[in-house]
Amino acid sequence: MDINPPLKHAQVHIIVQIIEYVPDAVVSRTIIKKTTGNVTATSIALGEELSEKTIAFDTYVQIIDGSAQITINDKIMLVKLGEGIIIPAHAKHSFAAKEQFKMITTVIKSGFDL
Repeated sequence: MDINPPLKHAQVHIIVQIIEYVPDAVVSRTIIKKTTGNVTATSIALGEELSEKTIAFDTYVQIIDGSAQITINDKIMLVKLGEGIIIPAHAKHSFAAKEQFKMITTVIKSGFDL
């Protein structure tokens, strides 16, 4: 059962309300998914983490609730509500929730350099 039906095209929505917090969990909802990239909303409960990974594309992260501890190539940063950061292609990165937070991630796959 899909508890998060797709967002409707050409309809206004409140971005911070399209995904809810779940205790002790990381929840993601795809907003747009195309072969050329995707936009995803994620909520991360207090104390949860997204383990270190790398991807072949630049990723734009925007915090839409709370604040996130984001580590990029071993540099730890606090990214707060309303702030955004570009994670470079091929960079090691991870996320930690010192407080619960929500983020939108945008990956554009066209025009990239390998």
